Amino acid sequence: MAYLSREALEQMGFKSLGLNVHISDKASIYNADQIEIGDNSRIDDFCVVSGKVRIGKFNHITPMCLIAGGEPGVYFEDFCTLAYGAKVFSQSDDYSGETMTNSLVGKKYKKERFESIYIGKHVIVGAGSIVFPGVNLAVGCSVGAMSLVIRSTDPWGIYVGSPARRVNERKKDLLELEPKFLEDFYK
Repeated sequence: MAYLSREALEQMGFKSLGLNVHISDKASIYNADQIEIGDNSRIDDFCVVSGKVRIGKFNHITPMCLIAGGEPGVYFEDFCTLAYGAKVFSQSDDYSGETMTNSLVGKKYKKERFESIYIGKHVIVGAGSIVFPGVNLAVGCSVGAMSLVIRSTDPWGIYVGSPARRVNERKKDLLELEPKFLEDFYK
């Protein structure tokens, strides 16, 4: 995987760009002026990131992910992961048939849902999962592969299914590892 140089990243015009950020030369970034990326974060091959997006520190957006921040925005705290093919949408068409759909149709003929998404610290979203507008993934949650998240979660839960439901508690051992990791990282 080839990453864009720091110079190339700076030329893209990000709203803010942390240190040690790695973005694949095969990723597609739209509306860079609305995107904030924290230190030590990475975006891999074939990802699409657009609209208002804030990515915290030590976040990993793995291959083939989509973050559609749109107007309301998608906000990641630190130490988050989107696994292969995860998709996060802050806006969606109305599929009921009452209005038209499609990005080529003007707003006059559509009824779209616009709601921001918040992804708390230490959240991991499993491969192929989808997060819908208005969802808040609380601190420490994990979302299993191929899950459909249509409702906000409670902290430190393990969520799976379509729609996603809480099936277990997630261990908090990682909170003890975080300061040790940071100490080693910054040596």
